[in-house]
Amino acid sequence: MFQIRTYNQIASIGLDNFSRDNYEVASTLSLPDALVLRSFKLHDEPLADSVKAVARAGAGVNNIPVEKCSEKGIVVFNTPGANANAVKELVLLAMLLCSRGAVEGINHCRGLTDISDAEIGGVLEQAKKQFKGSEIAAKTLGVVGLGAIGANVANMGIDLGMNVVGYDPAISIDAAWRLSSKIEKMENLHSLLARCDYVTLHIPAMEATKNLINSEALAHIKEGACLLNFARGEVCDAQAVTAALDSGRLLHFATDFPTAAMIHRSEVIPMPHLGASTEEAEDNCAIMACNQLIEFLENGNIKNSVNFPPISLERNTPYRITFVNENVAGVLGNVLSILADENVNVTDMMNKSRDNIGYNIIDLESEPQEELIEAIRKVEHVIAVRSL
Repeated sequence: MFQIRTYNQIASIGLDNFSRDNYEVASTLSLPDALVLRSFKLHDEPLADSVKAVARAGAGVNNIPVEKCSEKGIVVFNTPGANANAVKELVLLAMLLCSRGAVEGINHCRGLTDISDAEIGGVLEQAKKQFKGSEIAAKTLGVVGLGAIGANVANMGIDLGMNVVGYDPAISIDAAWRLSSKIEKMENLHSLLARCDYVTLHIPAMEATKNLINSEALAHIKEGACLLNFARGEVCDAQAVTAALDSGRLLHFATDFPTAAMIHRSEVIPMPHLGASTEEAEDNCAIMACNQLIEFLENGNIKNSVNFPPISLERNTPYRITFVNENVAGVLGNVLSILADENVNVTDMMNKSRDNIGYNIIDLESEPQEELIEAIRKVEHVIAVRSL
């Protein structure tokens, strides 16, 4: 029986996919096979030797020690695209809030006191002039990062009658297929910033993207543009954004990650990390995370991992082994030699690598004995072995 330890509140619709016959799911397990979490910070949490996988019900994995997991042969999953619609809708809301003076108008209405029904119509009619806005149709939207969320946002912009340009130096083939042919691809970030009335960020937080939006980048942004950050706080230099607001170069900054100095500024639309905070997104993320764990624990297949290669092999026998190794030459050959020496026939296999990790699925004609698994475990550069 597999043991799944949960952190945070994981939607039951996802956890229900773990059958009671094969899985024990609880938040107190000390030797779990896998972990499921949302925002819990795992960096300071000891990882038991029993842990084979970590699944985050969300896209970002900056709360997970990915490098440490790789060293221990632990697969880290995320759920790209499961919350894409929720974030897309919030981006639309943010663009409208930046454009229409709606928040200011609402606050004005709520600030009216001692006013009668006979007076209110005339008072509001006169006041509306100060909240005059602009429409987003025919404006230019720049999307930085064209993954599952960015592609959804870009396509939404086209549907709304906007001109849309995108920039992503690492765009995948799958992401490219999701994009409307009407979206213009930009060669660099500065060119995108110079053209756009609205710029929305959808990139992961990593060393290469830390403070990507800095004073140098903002020096190129179109004057009077609105910047939206519903990706990660680390991708924007808060001081540079504040300076751009002070100078008037940025008209508005809408963000899910406001600093303490920003929350009272009238040009800032601060939100408390609402990007994926919908029931639908939480359900979708939980379902995807749990299903990916099930497929990995039961069959060794990997989809949507941030540190292991994608790999899937249909089972043709009841007997399967998987092993993780350092990505150096000769390891697979040594393992196959052990199988040959033990007269264990291989019926099918697949081997893939990613960065410093090699991962192998091998189907066998007969059941492997524990002595065989132990012999593979002792092969130089092998990190972890499983018999499924």
